[in-house]
Amino acid sequence: MFRLSISAKIFFTLALFARAYGFQISSNSEKQSTSLNAAVKNREKYVPKWKKKLTVAEELAQGGKTIDPAQTGIIGTVPVVFKQGENSVATLAIVGQPISEVASQAGQFIKYGCGKGECGMCESKCNGKWIRPCQAVVPADLAPGEDYVIEIKQVKNKAKKSGRFYSVRSIVMGFYNNVLGMWGFVLTRRQTKANWEERKDYESMLAEKIAAKKAARVAAAEAEKMMP
Repeated sequence: MFRLSISAKIFFTLALFARAYGFQISSNSEKQSTSLNAAVKNREKYVPKWKKKLTVAEELAQGGKTIDPAQTGIIGTVPVVFKQGENSVATLAIVGQPISEVASQAGQFIKYGCGKGECGMCESKCNGKWIRPCQAVVPADLAPGEDYVIEIKQVKNKAKKSGRFYSVRSIVMGFYNNVLGMWGFVLTRRQTKANWEERKDYESMLAEKIAAKKAARVAAAEAEKMMP
């Protein structure tokens, strides 16, 4: 009977995968482009069912207006100003109030990491010194009427968009993973076979020992019966 070697089997399997995926990519290319254009048009017409509610500071920033924080119901005696690039947000705070809480009520985004003041992700500059808003509080040694200015580092927020269910890259990566899996089977075949043979030998040895013990017990029992 004709048998293929391991390398020939792998080569033959890879050829079948390449042929199948190649035909699939070529035949679906036009369908993918058409469906992509339709998805783009539908997305332009899409109206979300809900939107995030803006804070008072964000609504004012969109309208280009400013208002006294005290008029929005915020209680505080220390004017705090957050600066990030060319944008600035002002609010009021109380001595000892956490900076993270003040930033939230002002609508100022700060990128946090550990939240324990250890990683330094949220480090901001204040009066020439670096502070960590996740743990820092509004100080009490400010002069009356002095603004507590905090300069926030600029960050780039890039939203991750969900991709299509399938793509050319996913097909190629699936083919690559299949190749790795088959190659792993080839590499571990000899070791697995050796382990299996060793296990069978060990079980055979145990079976022989058990059979010998049973035979010895039977012989001892028969010898006791024959004794007067």
